[in-house]
Amino acid sequence: MGKILFIDQLQEGGRIDDRFLVKSARLSETRAGKPYLILTLMDKSGELGGPVWDNAEQFQEICKPGEFVHVLGVVQSYRDKLQLKVDSIAPVSKDEVDLADFLPATHHDRAEMAAELQVLARSVTNPFVKKLLHFFFKKDEIWNRFQEAPAAKGIHHAYIGGLLEHSLSMAKVANMLADHYEGVDRSLLIAGALLHDLGKVEELYMENGVIDYTDRGRLKGHLVIGSEMVGKVAARIKDFPEDVLERLQHLILSHHGRQEYGSPAVPMTVEAFLLNYIDELDSKMNVLEQLRRKMNSTEMSWSDYQRTLERYLYLNALQEEQANKEKKHEQMPAKQQSLF
Repeated sequence: MGKILFIDQLQEGGRIDDRFLVKSARLSETRAGKPYLILTLMDKSGELGGPVWDNAEQFQEICKPGEFVHVLGVVQSYRDKLQLKVDSIAPVSKDEVDLADFLPATHHDRAEMAAELQVLARSVTNPFVKKLLHFFFKKDEIWNRFQEAPAAKGIHHAYIGGLLEHSLSMAKVANMLADHYEGVDRSLLIAGALLHDLGKVEELYMENGVIDYTDRGRLKGHLVIGSEMVGKVAARIKDFPEDVLERLQHLILSHHGRQEYGSPAVPMTVEAFLLNYIDELDSKMNVLEQLRRKMNSTEMSWSDYQRTLERYLYLNALQEEQANKEKKHEQMPAKQQSLF
């Protein structure tokens, strides 16, 4: 039995009788000391959470992050947001589901993005930087992981192919800005854009759609890990210039912009300044894109308050996304339409 109902199709008052992936489940207590479960479910279209008030400890044994469950319940609205009211939860074997229904992924063609990234990598003129990029973006384990990896645990590009999408997008912007401003080392800026989040292939892992940190990732963070990875490869390239390596590592270590944002160093070169703002721009634009993909109307309207951006946003749905939602609605079986 395949999945019928996806989270982005849910409406207030709708009944749920379908399979989902557990993203998180945390046991808490009411003021009276009664346990309840804070549950978040997901599929490839999004996520939905809510408190489970009854049988919380029993359901916690079933609802382990990365496990699949069959849920009966209803969709409610709380503070203008949809949330789940659970009636019952049952475990589902991984063998009984199609993982493609549950794993969020980039909306772009990964093979096309990979080819475009390699073209940009080959376009750099510094021969040492080109050799270094060739090492990371040739057919081997790191390149394969790079194409699959998410770019974050949450907030932006947090899905399969997210790292590839984010890095390519930044490199394309870097390519434009390198020609726009005088005195920019294009080879370094393109390399910085492509390698700035390289450490995330070691910092994060995804299992059954649940993204989490590796031990190494928690202990060091992707900026330090990425700088170390670049240093090790540069050491294998004969006569790799020390000053080029230091400037490239500075790009990686400073791309968050401020020490309070996790950068060991603040941007101190022309390329580092550009890279920091390109990264900030691309990550925020992805947040807006994800919000717009969830909207149901091409008319401009106000979003909920976005804590990560510290503001409300005035947006409309992406036209392509709205057309896809309308097509999905038309194709929904009569049995499912009766649930709303």
